[in-house]
Amino acid sequence: MKKIFLGLLVAVATLTSCEFSETIYINEDGSGKMSMYLDASELMPMMKSQIPAEMKSLDSLISFKEVFAGQQKYINQLPKRDQELIQGLAKLNFHVVLDSDKDKLNTDMYMNFSSINDVQNAFDGLSSIGKLAQNRMTQGSISSLSDVNSDDILTAEYSLKKNKFRRFIRIVDTKLMDSLRTNLGQMQMILASSTYKLNYKFPKKVKSVSLEDAVIGKDGKSVTVTVNALDFVNDPEILNVEVELEK
Repeated sequence: MKKIFLGLLVAVATLTSCEFSETIYINEDGSGKMSMYLDASELMPMMKSQIPAEMKSLDSLISFKEVFAGQQKYINQLPKRDQELIQGLAKLNFHVVLDSDKDKLNTDMYMNFSSINDVQNAFDGLSSIGKLAQNRMTQGSISSLSDVNSDDILTAEYSLKKNKFRRFIRIVDTKLMDSLRTNLGQMQMILASSTYKLNYKFPKKVKSVSLEDAVIGKDGKSVTVTVNALDFVNDPEILNVEVELEK
């Protein structure tokens, strides 16, 4: 199944585009909602004939909290850092919608948070889980998430302190990053015609934004930035941003 979808993605790469968006809404008390959304509906006209009948229509919601439900006994036996990572992941939900008749395909990973630190913790947990899976495939079993170096390529920071919101990605290993860029293959064509967009909404008016191409909304409290998806993959630091809010 994975091979079929990969082949289709490559086959329609020059004809289609995707829209990636990263949305964060922050309330007055620091709580809010985060969403990582992908709209790949433009792929559907070329994909629908290859989709199995049982997958023609799909609307599935996965709650990470439910995944971990009933596992608390085992989670409590893990190192403290691992428990913190899992706690961060427990707030995440993953929603996928596929409808062949309506040419619809999108995914949304989202969470409600009590502070922006929850977003940071969730990304730390996802990074560790991903690297853990990779290590298990290549090196065998690893018993602890905290044994996994998840920062081998990138680190990400989300923070809100003293009326300043910060989203900062740093390339840690330039050699591995170069390898990623050179091995994109024909995925480059999909990414080159796609966009990556930041949508941020704050409880106070925006005083300044560090990115020149950022657009401040009419209400003065929202910021949007759109870049080419391939440019973002080649240089994730282009969307590093600091937003200063009015006091």
